[in-house]
Amino acid sequence: MTVTPQATENWPALKTTDWADARATFHMFTQVVGKVRLMLAPHVNHWWHVPLYVSARGLSTSVFPYGDDAVDVEFDLIDHVIHFRRSDGQSTSFPLEPMTVADFYARTMASLAHIGVEVRIHATPNEVDPAIPFALDTTHASYDPAAVHTFWRQLVQAERVLTEFRSRFIGKVSPVHVFWGALDLAVTRFSGRVAPPHPGGAPNCPDSVMVEGYSHELSSAGFWPGGGEEGAFYSYAYPAPDGYKDAVVPAGAFFSEELGEFLLPWETVRAAENPEQLVLEFLQATYVAAAELAEWPEGLTY
Repeated sequence: MTVTPQATENWPALKTTDWADARATFHMFTQVVGKVRLMLAPHVNHWWHVPLYVSARGLSTSVFPYGDDAVDVEFDLIDHVIHFRRSDGQSTSFPLEPMTVADFYARTMASLAHIGVEVRIHATPNEVDPAIPFALDTTHASYDPAAVHTFWRQLVQAERVLTEFRSRFIGKVSPVHVFWGALDLAVTRFSGRVAPPHPGGAPNCPDSVMVEGYSHELSSAGFWPGGGEEGAFYSYAYPAPDGYKDAVVPAGAFFSEELGEFLLPWETVRAAENPEQLVLEFLQATYVAAAELAEWPEGLTY
């Protein structure tokens, strides 16, 4: 199949093995910042108050309250600087460069204090094993500007398509957001019905977190830097209805028994004549399978 130069440029290649160390370190950086938002933002159902968001320059907490003011933190992945900003005009930043997670954690806490933000976080990562406390993590210390920038460009494309997919649903649907637990970009549709309690089981994460996140019947999809040589789009249902894994999906997509979800590798998308169309077909096929097999209420999509 012919690949247009524009498609190749917009859907960049990034082998997961080529930035494994940098990815693991950057993942911890996002957890430090995400936990700040977790502590200061008002609780929203399904933990929607904790994610990060794709911005025009990288990843951002978006604005969240602090007393009578507002704060945001942004990873600028073009100039490779992290910014800490407060609505009263105070701001500070430091460069994103090779450093230990311990150093990043210390500099982040110092930067927040510099702009007058006091916060204590649970300073140990979640959903990873082993979970090294941030202040003690001198193992992860890699930063690859080119790779992190390319990952952000992948997220830009994924966010754009997931936002289009999100717009077609008129029921309860999440924002398109980056959950720093697994470092995945996600959007989730809900049927409106309560789901059976989730069994939990995520590494170094209280089961109550998953119970809250999966409290209602859902169909969720997104992109993460795993599941393929260059990452993958994914889609799953909770609870998965009978027959779900046998749903017909576009060529190149498949159901992973190991993960319990459908995957569409980034390298397959990148090689497609129309990458955006392929992703939308994948998202639609897996959603329809979940909704029809579980008999979701009618009228939830345009």
